Amino acid sequence: MILKSPEYLIHRKWMTHALELARVAGDAGEVPVGAVIVDTDNQLIAVGENRKERDQDPTAHAEIMAIRAASQILQSWRLHQCTLYVTLEPCPMCAGAIVHGRLGKLIYGVDDTKTGAIRTVINIPDHPVSNHHLKVLGGILESECRELLQGWFASQRQYKR
Repeated sequence: MILKSPEYLIHRKWMTHALELARVAGDAGEVPVGAVIVDTDNQLIAVGENRKERDQDPTAHAEIMAIRAASQILQSWRLHQCTLYVTLEPCPMCAGAIVHGRLGKLIYGVDDTKTGAIRTVINIPDHPVSNHHLKVLGGILESECRELLQGWFASQRQYKR
C-alpha cells in the first residue's frame, strides 16, 4: 500500500474541487476548466470556471475569474500568499496574469500540448523577462483532468455531426 503525503492529499482535495467547477463549466457549454485559490492556511479564497461563452468575454478563463475574485476578496492584486489550483495548464494570457498577480504557487492537472505556457509549449514563469518566478507542480489528478477534457471535446465533435 502506497501512503500519500499530507501535502499530496491537500493537493488532491483542491484539485477535486477544481474538477467539480470544470464539470459545471462543461455542462454550461464551456471548455471544462476549473480553478481554485487557497491561502497559506489552505482556506478557500476564490473559485473560477471558464465563462467565455456565457459572458462573451475572451478573457473569462477559469484562472482569470479566480484571480479577479481573490484580488477583490483580499483587497490586493499581490497574491503571493496564495496557491492556484487549475485543471489544465494555463495559456499565455493566464500565465501572464499568474505572474503579474505574484501568486505563490501553481498546481495544475494536465499539460496543454497546444497552448500550455507554464511548462509544455513555452515557459513564461521561468523566462528571463518574467519579474516573478513561482513554484509549479503539474500532474495532480492528471488522468481525471484529461478524461474530462477529452470526453467533453469528443461530445462536442459528436454534437456537431
